Amino acid sequence: MTVTSPYSLHWKLETPSQISCLSFGPSGHLVAGSGKFFWRDGSVRLYHTDSPMVSKAIRGLESEVVALAIVPRHEANDDDVWVAIEHKVLLFRFDSPKMILALSDAVETLRLGENEEEEALNEVSHFHVNHNKTKLAYTMDSGVVGIVDISTKMSSRMKVKHANIGWAVKFIPDRPSEILSGGYDCALLHFDVVQGSLLSRLDFSEFSLSLIECLLTTNYTATSPPESGVSLSPPFVLSTAVSSTGIAAAGLADGRVWIGIGGEKRPAAPGSGGKQKRSRKWEGLKENEGLSVKVAEGPVVGLVFVGPDKLISCTLLGSVTHHQLSRTNTDGALELTTTWTRKTQALAKVNAISVAGDRIAIGGIGTNEKGIVEVWKANDV
Repeated sequence: MTVTSPYSLHWKLETPSQISCLSFGPSGHLVAGSGKFFWRDGSVRLYHTDSPMVSKAIRGLESEVVALAIVPRHEANDDDVWVAIEHKVLLFRFDSPKMILALSDAVETLRLGENEEEEALNEVSHFHVNHNKTKLAYTMDSGVVGIVDISTKMSSRMKVKHANIGWAVKFIPDRPSEILSGGYDCALLHFDVVQGSLLSRLDFSEFSLSLIECLLTTNYTATSPPESGVSLSPPFVLSTAVSSTGIAAAGLADGRVWIGIGGEKRPAAPGSGGKQKRSRKWEGLKENEGLSVKVAEGPVVGLVFVGPDKLISCTLLGSVTHHQLSRTNTDGALELTTTWTRKTQALAKVNAISVAGDRIAIGGIGTNEKGIVEVWKANDV
């Protein structure tokens, strides 16, 4: 049963150029990255979640900020931020006395290209920092998937890459040596980062063969109504998420969300003494333990687990939906149901979504082609 959204708009703000990425930090900050706009270079802005006032900024980054991550630095009781631009990732410290930092204030610079020729053509797409903040996984335009040891600054690449642009990448909870990446080759790849080897793969292009059959048996045209159920968008993997219990989710450009429960940590069986046998590797991409659901008529650009079986999705055009994953009482079949849906107010195109506690932040570009951030807050019960 669908109910009214339990969230209301808390605040929103406008920036000169589009918001390309954003993230909540462990200290309650919100950090937003943006692209170049005429004479302005890429920038990063730090906000407190209760106010749209900028508390610190990084300017003059020469290119669009494509990804960022906030990590706590406990000895300083403050946060650091990793920022990806072009072919490199930079580390900035927010305990700097400066209100406005510059490119020269980066305390670390990791170059992820193998040589100058590759760096000129190949840029970082996305990255993700693991739970204990020791490793950084990244994807690149060329399809490369790699890992950086933050303490040694050593970088290594996986032996297999995406056949097209590499995109979303995530560490798998409780599996520090395993990552999941998705790309514009319509595939999810599961890697062992120690060996650099491919452990499993799921190809969504195979799921779309029914589209060809549909086009051959119907008079579908570009003007066919959305309710026809046919999408001409390839199933690019635009977003991924992995729950604390090991459930995988992928948001596709054709409006589907795929859920895989093969790697889920389930309660111990009766008589086992409360201990659950741990599998040698995560098996979240097993096709026979997955579910594909059409949740939107447009690309699903954001996915965030907000509980072991609760998921929030966001579409390119700003439709935010809360889903509940459950099993039917009759045969135990997996199903994904909609709990509530809410539309963004000022966004024409969404690039990023982040969730922390009772806040949801959505960023992108508005109808006036300027950057927009909306922060929603859960209603008091």
